[in-house]
Amino acid sequence: MPLSSKVRDRCRPYLGTGERIQYLIPGMSLYVNRMHARVGFLVMVTDRHVTLLACSRWTLNRPKQIWERLPRDTELGPLEIHPSLGPILSVGGIDLEIDEEYIASVRAANLEVSGDALPEDPYPGG
Repeated sequence: MPLSSKVRDRCRPYLGTGERIQYLIPGMSLYVNRMHARVGFLVMVTDRHVTLLACSRWTLNRPKQIWERLPRDTELGPLEIHPSLGPILSVGGIDLEIDEEYIASVRAANLEVSGDALPEDPYPGG
């Protein structure tokens, strides 16, 4: 289910000046610091950063703190489709279970930084 505008509003205080959210991907951790812990996270991809926002176990989609801030050219992943768990996304050292509907967002965010988003110009210099 897509995230509501309220969730985006809760993430805005973690943005830098003039920064804007491009993608927001919710996930549930499998492990945190090598300990089994089910904690909600939001992967916030902006025009400048990839920010991993930690939520609490009881209030999913309500960010509490910045867990990790990475440069925007960071590729999200690896993204693995696990047979019993579903999609598993690794970001900032955390493995997150995500819903299948967010696979397209992960791939789109990665295409933007890979340089493969647009085909090569067939008529360069013309």
